[in-house]
Amino acid sequence: MTALTLSTAGAATLRADVVVVGVAKSGKTLVVAPGAEAVDTAFEGRLAAVLETLGASGSEGEATKLPAPAGVKAPVVLAVGLGTAPEDGEAYGSEVLRRAAGTATRTLTGVKKAAFALPITAPEDAAAIGEGALLGAYVYTAFQDTTDAKKPLGEVALLGAKPRDKAYKAAAERALAVAEEMNRARDLVNMPPNELTPATFAAATQVAGKEHGLKVQVLDEKALAKGGYGGILGVGNGSVNPPRLVRVAYTHPKAEKTLALVGKGITYDSGGISLKPAGHNETMKCDMAGAAAVLSTVVAAARLGLEVNVTGWLALAENMPSGSATRPGDVLNMYSGKTVEVLNTDAEGRLVLADALTKASEEHPDAIVDVATLTGAMVLALGDRTFGIMANDDDYRTAIHEIAEEVGEQSWPMPLPADLRKTMDSPSADMANMGVRMGGGLVAGLFLQEFVGEGIPWAHLDIAGPAFHEGAPYGYTPKGGTGSAVRTLVKLAERTAAGEL
Repeated sequence: MTALTLSTAGAATLRADVVVVGVAKSGKTLVVAPGAEAVDTAFEGRLAAVLETLGASGSEGEATKLPAPAGVKAPVVLAVGLGTAPEDGEAYGSEVLRRAAGTATRTLTGVKKAAFALPITAPEDAAAIGEGALLGAYVYTAFQDTTDAKKPLGEVALLGAKPRDKAYKAAAERALAVAEEMNRARDLVNMPPNELTPATFAAATQVAGKEHGLKVQVLDEKALAKGGYGGILGVGNGSVNPPRLVRVAYTHPKAEKTLALVGKGITYDSGGISLKPAGHNETMKCDMAGAAAVLSTVVAAARLGLEVNVTGWLALAENMPSGSATRPGDVLNMYSGKTVEVLNTDAEGRLVLADALTKASEEHPDAIVDVATLTGAMVLALGDRTFGIMANDDDYRTAIHEIAEEVGEQSWPMPLPADLRKTMDSPSADMANMGVRMGGGLVAGLFLQEFVGEGIPWAHLDIAGPAFHEGAPYGYTPKGGTGSAVRTLVKLAERTAAGEL
């Protein structure tokens, strides 16, 4: 993992391999962002002009390397684009800084130490740059020969971040914890499905629990059968890798509230008997991204010592076709006592979540949030970088949307139209696991709502779009698992601890 340090040294005087500066567009002019004044002085005030000569425009995602002049101890200057410069007196946005820092660390593979002289006016800026830099340095090479590969950037030194100031130290520590836990989620999502099964996911949770003082309970297939968890068992019946339900809990002695998080953990989704067509299952190892986000959030809450109890429920199963698999037309007896007719075995995530939501509700938490790569319909509606938010409480939905916006995750509030509920009526059971095709993401949310305990505020995050990035890396986002929703959930836990929700 890339190290993160705070330094009082100047941008021109710190010994490093590279000094990172920011540049932005101001009208038709390229300007050097605050924090890099000493470097610009070493260029005799002509850094922007030199960069323009090299073709730099200041656009977000742009990175330009050039030799450092005399007077700068680092031999190389890396200029990263910040987009449009803010109006006088305004600061650069946190997400702008986060993405710029990520662009820098992605560019600096093989470098031992880089000094980041990006604009810092408050601890929040330092946190954003630190997060972005650590996330941008992420690589997944567990199953590759890395003998000749360049290593990620070794150390990020944040300049202007006041290392003796408690607020800045706390910001750096938080950035480190959040980034490392996002990277934990990324690792889990990127693991091949023959390595990450429900049992090995549960075992990884136990290891994390032991390391961070969390209480972990694992229900195996025998315990699930004895307990009547028909949804989880119904999805896992077709696989040689049996399902698990994992409870991982962080408790704080001064906590006054409990937040329950429920994650969809389909370690591989073939679609079951309703088999996915070719071209739609190559990335289905990512269908456990919700459970990965939940585990990472619980660990982050423990690392940050938040004064709130956070309980994670990981509903783990592998959805495979076989002679023992659930068939379209089968009726499952859910943990809640409801019966569900399975019309499509590829609508399996809602079935495992339903059992976990019911179980989580039995503990009467102050709120429940489930996270899932649930529907392709949500991707069609919002694209591949934005997750949808549904809830049984409009204010709670709005609060989570605002939190996501604050931490730099794209989200959008979605409705739960009551008229769509009747489309899940079944002649054979209390309800079906499918309704009308149009608005399928909303239908899935309505299904889940049926299994939330009465009077408990609940929200559903459908992260099917942003959980796995198939394109080229950008900013701090890599190809593959992204760690989507972790930042939102950690901030939600912090707000809950502060009594704001």
